[in-house]
Amino acid sequence: MKNSYFDLIDQSYYFPQEGFDLKEGYLSFHGISLKYLIEKYGTPFKLIYLPRIAAQIKKARNLFNRAIRKHSYNGKYHYCYCTKCCHFSHVVKTALKENVHLETSSSFDIDLIFRLYKEGDLTKNTIIVHNGYKTKDYLEKIIKLNQEGFKNSILILDSKSEIQRIKQYAADYKGVIKIGIRIAIDEEPQSAYYTSRLGIRPSEIMDFYQEQIQGDENLSLKMVHFFIDSGIKDNLYYWGEFQKALKLFVELKQACPAIKALNLGGGFPIRNNLGFEYNYEYMIDEIVRNIKGACVEAQIEEPDIFTEFGKYTVGESGAIIFSVLEQKQQNDRETWYMVDNSLMNTIPDAWSILEKFILLPINKWENEYTKVNIGGISCDHSDYYNSEDFNQQIFLPKFQDKDKEPLYVGFFHTGAYQDSISGYGGIKHCLIPAPKLIIIDRDQRGNFVDSVYRNEQTVDEMLAILGYK
Repeated sequence: MKNSYFDLIDQSYYFPQEGFDLKEGYLSFHGISLKYLIEKYGTPFKLIYLPRIAAQIKKARNLFNRAIRKHSYNGKYHYCYCTKCCHFSHVVKTALKENVHLETSSSFDIDLIFRLYKEGDLTKNTIIVHNGYKTKDYLEKIIKLNQEGFKNSILILDSKSEIQRIKQYAADYKGVIKIGIRIAIDEEPQSAYYTSRLGIRPSEIMDFYQEQIQGDENLSLKMVHFFIDSGIKDNLYYWGEFQKALKLFVELKQACPAIKALNLGGGFPIRNNLGFEYNYEYMIDEIVRNIKGACVEAQIEEPDIFTEFGKYTVGESGAIIFSVLEQKQQNDRETWYMVDNSLMNTIPDAWSILEKFILLPINKWENEYTKVNIGGISCDHSDYYNSEDFNQQIFLPKFQDKDKEPLYVGFFHTGAYQDSISGYGGIKHCLIPAPKLIIIDRDQRGNFVDSVYRNEQTVDEMLAILGYK
């Protein structure tokens, strides 16, 4: 029986596969030699591969446009990137090069919009969709966007109470504020709550529109927004909520012909294991077909379709590479591979919501494999990772502590949310420094170009944040 790590992967999945291959016994990521990066930068490090962002945008846009042509759909498709997923300038600017629009979530997001405009990365024609609770600062900055000539700023109402504050600012602005209404969806049965805290209850929306929006010359309802928290999935729950939202959209459109857009939010999944399967083309085709059918039946104009893909946009561009410092046999059944940083700090999604990532060794693929747990170097009992796609177990190559070359391992498709949740550049758990961040792009000839965005945090940097002089 074959029992090398390579045999395990080869027998379990199609391998090589998109983004992953072996070159001279070492794992490569989108053609990038991870061995080269390890030798050049050492471990641990994070990397972001920018071309993957552009590829994801083009993929979704092409599939939507293909479905629009197939069904003779009269609306357009608009791809929005939600900045909260990853605010780094190199990520947002890479997305903007693909002519995407943006979704904001907070007051500081608007400052980011102004900075991008100042630097020439977007124009006042860029569509900006404003989600999230509208604090005083957030609302004031949205109004300022309108005053500065950002004519495609759309403010999404997340609760009924927001309308009075908006009306006050709209009256002073003496212009028309484009708004949208977010529909509160019913959560999945296993959820801790029945209805999403986000948005307005469907049963209240028509009355709310007629009483608070209809006839107000300072407000123009342009968009209906709904988002399924568990993502766009081919199951009865998603299609049930989709049909309910579509029915409400039709009712609103009939009452308010000015509505031009239906926003599906985010929710496209990314690959979190080598056996990942998802039919993007089928899902997009069904979405467009259903919207078209509902509009034809109701004899209304087909809306422009918006999506707000964040994780889908940037998630598959990221990776984190570690060295295994030591293996520890704690009892007859449990072996620990201790890596050279904290997992709680670097992939907090795995710790907080049990998110899964693709975990693969960089080297030693010809060694026998064994079942292990991955441990971080902090003293917290939660600093571990022990659940993968192999029947909820982790298998990695065996090695000897005396080996000349250590075992290197990588967590892949970590580009979304990890730095936002862990607080990039700030104080980390146990004062363990954030690893260096490497940006990888391609030049005009297609050659890889790698550079350090930021080195590992220093002692002085962390002590300064904590107030020690």
